[in-house]
Amino acid sequence: MLRNALGKTFRFLGYTVQYGCIAHCAFEYLGGIVVCSGPSMEPTIQNSDIVFSENLSRHFHCIRKGDIVIVKSPNDPKSNICKRVIGLEGDKVCTSNPSDFLKSHSYVPKGHVWLEGDNLRNSTDSRCYGPVPYGLIKGRICLKIWPLNDFGFLRASPNGHRFLDD
Repeated sequence: MLRNALGKTFRFLGYTVQYGCIAHCAFEYLGGIVVCSGPSMEPTIQNSDIVFSENLSRHFHCIRKGDIVIVKSPNDPKSNICKRVIGLEGDKVCTSNPSDFLKSHSYVPKGHVWLEGDNLRNSTDSRCYGPVPYGLIKGRICLKIWPLNDFGFLRASPNGHRFLDD
């Protein structure tokens, strides 16, 4: 009887480890559900919106200007941030705030991206901490799940004028 109980326990542990590994790989490499918080991406993503983030794009270097990405925060590695890609390596970007009279520009260094929130007046982004290493990108948001009345693909940036094509 003890042998039977031990056998069932070890089988249960074996299945738990197997399915745990499968779940880990799915969330790490395929994608997952993310709850967004904060006002920096308004009006595109509101506080407490639920989105689907796919992780394959970052592995195949398919991130493009205009994509919304989930990134490890350069200021706090324990948290993630949600921002829009404004510039890729080699792109010229506007590094000043919208309210600044004199506009300053810079080039995004190799292996980095320039990120900004859609709510430029209430966003801590690359204008504060500079270009972000590509390796900090965790995934690309491709679909808003909640609220249901806003279900679907995400709309274009309200700040499209900040994308420079030089």
